[in-house]
Amino acid sequence: VQLQACGGGLVQAGGSLRLSCAVSGRTFSTYCMGWFRQAPGKEREFVAAIRRSGGSTYYSDSVKGRFTISRNNYKNTVYLQMNSLKPEDTAVYYCAAAWETAAVVASEYDYWGQGTHVTVSS
Repeated sequence: VQLQACGGGLVQAGGSLRLSCAVSGRTFSTYCMGWFRQAPGKEREFVAAIRRSGGSTYYSDSVKGRFTISRNNYKNTVYLQMNSLKPEDTAVYYCAAAWETAAVVASEYDYWGQGTHVTVSS
């Protein structure tokens, strides 16, 4: 299984970005998909997750109300729409896939993408 994230970049505070993560293989719909981020000098933290069918989503308190995770099981792709971005959102964002039904902890994820950089200027 390979995950390829893209969509990062430089944006001003208050702006928006949409991250995408394409997943290879035929079993995409069986994975819980998640987004994590890691800022310089900090540990990797959970951002958002979505169950296999897309019926349930989970967010960290720091992004709730600003970010939206979604998935398209026909395109084997998961998305992270990020609105009202803040400088503290600056990080490398990683997508990940888990066999778990609902995973919000990094150790529960089985496959990881390479990360995409998001920089929010003030």
